[in-house]
Amino acid sequence: MEEVPHDCPGADSAQAGRGASCQGCPNQRLCASGAGATPDPAIEEIKEKMKTVKHKILVLSGKGGVGKSTFSAHLAHGLAEDENTQIALLDIDICGPSIPKIMGLEGEQVHQSGSGWSPVYVEDNLGVMSVGFLLSSPDDAVIWRGPKKNGMIKQFLRDVDWGEVDYLIVDTPPGTSDEHLSVVQYLATARIDGAVLITTPQEVSLQDVRKEINFCRKVKLPIIGVVENMSGFICPKCKKESQIFPPTTGGAELMCQDLEVPLLGRVPLDPLIGKNCDKGQSFFTDAPDSPATLAYRSIIQRIQEFCDLRQSKEENLINS
Repeated sequence: MEEVPHDCPGADSAQAGRGASCQGCPNQRLCASGAGATPDPAIEEIKEKMKTVKHKILVLSGKGGVGKSTFSAHLAHGLAEDENTQIALLDIDICGPSIPKIMGLEGEQVHQSGSGWSPVYVEDNLGVMSVGFLLSSPDDAVIWRGPKKNGMIKQFLRDVDWGEVDYLIVDTPPGTSDEHLSVVQYLATARIDGAVLITTPQEVSLQDVRKEINFCRKVKLPIIGVVENMSGFICPKCKKESQIFPPTTGGAELMCQDLEVPLLGRVPLDPLIGKNCDKGQSFFTDAPDSPATLAYRSIIQRIQEFCDLRQSKEENLINS
């Protein structure tokens, strides 16, 4: 059975389907009806759909504005540089879908085919899906309650025709809320490789990432590692490094040591990153030798190694 919220009142409770923690849960309606915790049939449908997706990675952040969507986009760009690798990027930040802008796909529309919704393609091997493609204008506000967000995520996972995919990257909103519970629950039987957590060096960001780590552990979501974004600024002329966001409590490195999670790397600030995101272009193309590009590539390699090792262990377990 899929994971449930850690403060779930239980299917036999008088509060089943009615408690605050039940909002957005796939089983809410069934529990409230007294029918018991029968799994949402979409979970099995999504499991079947995801059989063509080899690796599934969630990108999380405790706080907004730390560069999570920027990282998701560049993780997709970096993996897609291998033309033999098929990449899917799913944006489930329902209220703040920035992936269409970052990927240069603003104004694109979702098309229906016989096998479901067709992703919008940046390259032949890089497909994208976002609620942003369903809005009439990028300025439209999505004012939805939890259950409607949950339904949208279900539709993305069940009805999008990704085809054969090597990596599905899921860009999530900040925090530990409806969208996060929904995607973990719906993918519970489809095997998620793990989560990459994005932070900046200052304590105000690290504080929320600690909550995110706690969330991952409670819902049994493997943690691939933490990326410290905006980690210093290297002057392009003098090459001197300055701390824009001083790591007053030791930054991500000390936090990772304390909580025993891997630090995947640090990405320094580079004005070209923001400029390229606004243009909808890959930063790697414009600045192939930038310290930020080198940091990204090292982190992407570590994520690939994690996924490959996890797959190898599972195959060995099956064959033993």
